[in-house]
Amino acid sequence: MKKSLELLAPAGTWQALEAAVNAGADAVYLGGKAFGARAYADNFDRDELSRAVYFAHMHGVRLFVTVNTLAEDREMRELADYLAFLNNAGVDAVIVQDLGVLRLARKIVPELPLHASTQMTITNSAGVRFAAACGMVRAVPARELSLADLRAAAAEGLEIEAFIHGALCVCYSGQCLMSSLIGGRSGNRGRCAQPCRMPYALTDREGRNLLGGAAGAYLLSPCDLNALDVLPQMIEAGVCSFKIEGRMKRPEYVAVVVDAYRRAIDGCLAGNCRVPERDRAAVEQIFNRGFTTAYLRGRPGRKMISDSRPDNRGVIVGRVESLRRGRAA
Repeated sequence: MKKSLELLAPAGTWQALEAAVNAGADAVYLGGKAFGARAYADNFDRDELSRAVYFAHMHGVRLFVTVNTLAEDREMRELADYLAFLNNAGVDAVIVQDLGVLRLARKIVPELPLHASTQMTITNSAGVRFAAACGMVRAVPARELSLADLRAAAAEGLEIEAFIHGALCVCYSGQCLMSSLIGGRSGNRGRCAQPCRMPYALTDREGRNLLGGAAGAYLLSPCDLNALDVLPQMIEAGVCSFKIEGRMKRPEYVAVVVDAYRRAIDGCLAGNCRVPERDRAAVEQIFNRGFTTAYLRGRPGRKMISDSRPDNRGVIVGRVESLRRGRAA
């Protein structure tokens, strides 16, 4: 197994940044007030970004900034200024999706390391080679890859960063146009309205429900990714950075999930890959839509969808067997 692995945590607020660092993250990714794929997170203005870089580096933590929306021609001047600022601020890398943004970054700040966003939809080793040829130092493949796919990607020699925990998109790693078509809020501009979390019915031409009671109403709502049990195989496949989704999540969520995965990764490196039950319980309690390993171990089919509800399920502590006046039995 590799001796140097990176646990990468999200930060949508300053409090989440502190939580990630204090819980043991090796690196943190966050967004500025523009050009990031989470426009509705608090995000960081330029002064906060400069302070965030200083704070992270003082604690020996790397800091990556998302510049991963699709940019328009009218934004290029502002984008060039922003990239120059990020480079001067000392960020460790920027995460990009748009090939135009990539080209501009290579021209304006050629020394600034670039990571290929998962929204570039890299699904094979040829995509990894393309990212390397474009001057990128790391690729974040699509979340729909299997362990074998990740192994093939890592064999290309580029750093491979893979998601291990958090929300999944019903479409290929964020390439969903549903929010844009329905409400004019494009996920590729950081404004996804999450229509996949709304209730739907599958009907025929006459309006008859084809599923009846065989499924809940949330037919497009994926479970959350949880790779605690797949970490050894991911490490063996050559993944070097393990990414937690959640720039819209609360600081306590970031702290709990980072803490659990910190212990899991360190345990694997020490030869003990058993995950303590308290860590399983902690990540389940803090937030879950039901858990899945997505496509890492195969095709989960309908088991990947949390059709009963689209939000936090909590933890079941018991069931009510019967009710009597004045008390539950």
